[in-house]
Amino acid sequence: MNKVMINVLGVSFGLLFALPVLASDGKLLATAGLSQLEGSGGGGLVPWATLAGYDSQDDIAASAFMTDVNVTDYRLTSIGAAASFYDRVELSYAQQTFSLPASLITGLSLKSGEIKQDVLGVKVRLYGDAVYSAYPQVSVGLQHKQLDSDFIASYLGAKDDSGTDFYVAATKVHLAAVAGYNLVWNLTARATKANEMGLLGYGGPDNNDYQVVLEGSVGVLLSPKWVVGMEYRQKPNNLSSVEEDDWTDVFVSYLPNKNFNITAAYADLGTVATKKDQKGIYLSMTGYLW
Repeated sequence: MNKVMINVLGVSFGLLFALPVLASDGKLLATAGLSQLEGSGGGGLVPWATLAGYDSQDDIAASAFMTDVNVTDYRLTSIGAAASFYDRVELSYAQQTFSLPASLITGLSLKSGEIKQDVLGVKVRLYGDAVYSAYPQVSVGLQHKQLDSDFIASYLGAKDDSGTDFYVAATKVHLAAVAGYNLVWNLTARATKANEMGLLGYGGPDNNDYQVVLEGSVGVLLSPKWVVGMEYRQKPNNLSSVEEDDWTDVFVSYLPNKNFNITAAYADLGTVATKKDQKGIYLSMTGYLW
């Protein structure tokens, strides 16, 4: 077993993976996408129709990831793992830790300056292949989320401390579409009650019903190993006490092989839990275990 230590914004992480890695040779490099904040395969902010592995119809693949988002007043870390079965079904898990600024900890007399949330995900590929079919690959999925404490969510007026998002995603890779470079795009429709991805609970006085929001990604593969692009994630507004903005990022990803990838992005989260202009650096890495 090899161990790689990565320092992300001052925090050292260790990633263990077996060599040789038995990733499938049936898929092109980068077509497994990245690891999304909630654990699903896809972009950083947005789940894609692609599954979190390079498995073919005869293979099983697994991966582990860690992500750190450090913006003006907050910090969000997410660690987790995913498994993909026979290029058809994906199972994922992520634990998110949302670190609050000292002013909120003192103002609310909090015992802990962190909000933790567990996310369990399931995704099923319905039809298509992102590269080889004439139409996009389409998948459906869900993400069930549970907060470790409902204190802050209840204080802000949220109705629940857990919830389930449902989504449908379409992803397509167009070979040599932009000046000879490959183009990838994804469009996701999500039904959700989540406030700030669920970190501030679910539902609220302004709305306690599911809303359908749109999410999207677009990227250009400058080479088989480098991808640049941007993402957008629409957000609902359920809480009278907290304004919620849509999220965007601009990213660059390096994928040296099918065993590992790393992504850096500049993220703009707008207003988060009363704090405006939340902008900063997003770093993420994924290792494929077999």
